[in-house]
Amino acid sequence: MSARRIRPGGRDGVRTPPLRPGGYDPGDYTSCVLSGAEEAGVSPLLVMTVLHNEAYKPHHPLLERLWQWWKPGASFGLGNMHRATFERVRREHGLSERWQDLRDDPAFAVRAAALHLKDLDRSLPERHVRRYTRDELLALGYNTGGRNMRAFARGVPPGPMARSYLRRFRAHESRAAEILAEHGVRPHTRTAPGA
Repeated sequence: MSARRIRPGGRDGVRTPPLRPGGYDPGDYTSCVLSGAEEAGVSPLLVMTVLHNEAYKPHHPLLERLWQWWKPGASFGLGNMHRATFERVRREHGLSERWQDLRDDPAFAVRAAALHLKDLDRSLPERHVRRYTRDELLALGYNTGGRNMRAFARGVPPGPMARSYLRRFRAHESRAAEILAEHGVRPHTRTAPGA
């Protein structure tokens, strides 16, 4: 399925996130989550929960431009994607958009995040330690990278920042499920047999 590019600012029902801190709600982008997750073949609950975890800063294009001016290696878009990660996703999936488009196009940012989760899913072994669901490992991979994700799957304990990310992921999962249920989606997490 080829996803249509949706522009920010009200076109196709996708709006630019608000300028004020605390005004951003990932639930406003449910249609983007559903289409991005479907295209990537990943759980919409996973994508929505990751967006909730990444909602700690305002995602307005102007603020992201200012942030990049101050910190050139900053992450962009609703999914807070770093440039190196985006470039891998762009090459793997033949995307014509640029990294800077993540800050200006919320639908594209969600699509890129879902495709990145797909790539992580392909590199995660089917069998892993029982303490994590597959989606939890994918979220950890989104936060810490694929190599660390595979180490966690083998039983290497995550560090304090990764543990914090996992705690927030688990806390946000029920809110993400509620949002999806309001749109008629019965989300589920995927698990794999433990090693």
